[in-house]
Amino acid sequence: MYTLSNKVKLFALVFMVLGAIGIGAGFMSVPANTDEVAAMQAAHGDGHGETADHGEAGGHGVSSEAHGTNHGEGGHGSEAEHLEHTLHQMQNRPWSALYVASFFFFMIALGTLAFYAIQHASQAGWSPVLFRVMEGITAYLPVASVIIVVLLLLSTFHVNHIFHWMDPELIDPESDHYDKLIAGKSGFLNTTFFLIRAVIYLLGWNLYRFLSRKYLLHNDNAEDNTWFKKNFKLSAGFLVFFIVTESMMSWDWIMSFDPHWFSTLFGWYVFAGMMVSAITVIAMVTIYLKSQGHLEMVNDSHIHDLAKFMFGFSIFWTYLWFSQFMLIWYSNIPEEVTYFVTRIEDYNLPFFGMVALNFIFPVLMLMNSDFKRVNWFVIMTGIVILIGHYVDVFNMVMPATVGTSWGIGLPEIGAVMFFLGLFVYVVFTALSKAPLVVKRHPLLKESEVFHY
Repeated sequence: MYTLSNKVKLFALVFMVLGAIGIGAGFMSVPANTDEVAAMQAAHGDGHGETADHGEAGGHGVSSEAHGTNHGEGGHGSEAEHLEHTLHQMQNRPWSALYVASFFFFMIALGTLAFYAIQHASQAGWSPVLFRVMEGITAYLPVASVIIVVLLLLSTFHVNHIFHWMDPELIDPESDHYDKLIAGKSGFLNTTFFLIRAVIYLLGWNLYRFLSRKYLLHNDNAEDNTWFKKNFKLSAGFLVFFIVTESMMSWDWIMSFDPHWFSTLFGWYVFAGMMVSAITVIAMVTIYLKSQGHLEMVNDSHIHDLAKFMFGFSIFWTYLWFSQFMLIWYSNIPEEVTYFVTRIEDYNLPFFGMVALNFIFPVLMLMNSDFKRVNWFVIMTGIVILIGHYVDVFNMVMPATVGTSWGIGLPEIGAVMFFLGLFVYVVFTALSKAPLVVKRHPLLKESEVFHY
């Protein structure tokens, strides 16, 4: 049995406390009115305050000229409108930082659950010795689900304004801010249906997690393979539910930040980032537990397989990123290309930097088969991959919510530290609740002797 160490507890608590302080400081630093915005811009030489040059593309990821929207003509209006627009962006920043970090750790838990289900449905022989690690990581899913629901509720109650389409004036034909395109999508993009879908996703995912873990624990003490067979059928059914709901979730919780834009590849794109992040964390937790004298049956071949999945899904993510980017950029349709124009103009370093972090670095580091068996090397590569996919989520959210008023500061660092501490505490607490290796699984012997 694994016992949660005081060092891990201290690490988690320190990160949560420091993160909470950073989050609080981020909210406290937000300007309350346009006068404060003007003073801040003057003090910084107008720095990121050049919001006017990018119009509504900076604030909402859309072009007012391309879509015929009427948002006060973005930065082409008066100085007062420019300051008001910048004020809204700056007020969105701590909320967006909180959302990005919470979603990033949420998707690690969800991706791990999907990978776990794939192992059961495919009856993979190499992975049973890692099931408890996967279950420990998915223990964060219920906690993350509550946090996500709270953030979505705060948005629907207009406590924050990160989801632009939730503004009721945009679907009111009598309003000066009426948006024909958003109004046309209101049958799907409305707060009631939005929350109903969120509840369905989260209930389905958490129910599978609960039942699958329950079945596997029962299987430890069973006299036949009844629970193993039930888990197989449950996992196969869950994967059908997951692939549909994961795509819809990515539309709702990420793509709808840019309500004028859509991509038919987007669900797969988010899925690829989710899976490579999840498998990376599985590898890192496994290596840590081995370093503490646990998981004796896990050998270099298991780590090698996890690293191969890290490599493979990094390639898959890059394929989807390039497919989406190249087709949209080459066709140069204004309604579509504005998504990338905004990111290339205003987020040049994080936009192209994440390609290096998520593709070039993993390929160079993990291409050699021998390196996939070196634990410290896998850990080092994993840290870079996780940073890269955090930046990917950052790029998907921030241009639509804060525009050119972005930065990497206390709100962003504080949110990552807080959720990292919470994630570590929940996961390692869960790992201490059951033996780290399953018992009497039909494929356990095959997993124990897995070598090649």
